Amino acid sequence: QVHLVESGGGLVQAGGSLRLSCQASVSPGTMAWFRQFPGKEREFVVAMTWIAEITYYADSVKGRFTVSRDNAKNTMYLQMNSLRPEDTAVYYCAARDLFGIVTGEGLYGYWGQGTQVTVSS
Repeated sequence: QVHLVESGGGLVQAGGSLRLSCQASVSPGTMAWFRQFPGKEREFVVAMTWIAEITYYADSVKGRFTVSRDNAKNTMYLQMNSLRPEDTAVYYCAARDLFGIVTGEGLYGYWGQGTQVTVSS
């Protein structure tokens, strides 16, 4: 069982930056960030394997968002730069026990509570 606690959302102007954090109770196999727009299903943002730090980004955030981790703290970070109004969403941290990059929401068994990111124009 993995318990996830997110932090770091907020309000920022377009072009600005935010960093999200997700602390896991134990080291998972793979962690990911998803986001959910109002009235829509969750959308994959990025995934990272805990071992080897293999990463995979959605095209919509590639070059603007960077995922990283602090192994000692069991914490994953999402550095979001050059934010756009269309990045406004609730961002969720997710984890799975297995090692390997997957993008399907249903393949992650553990979820954080979500944190709101709002980008004003």
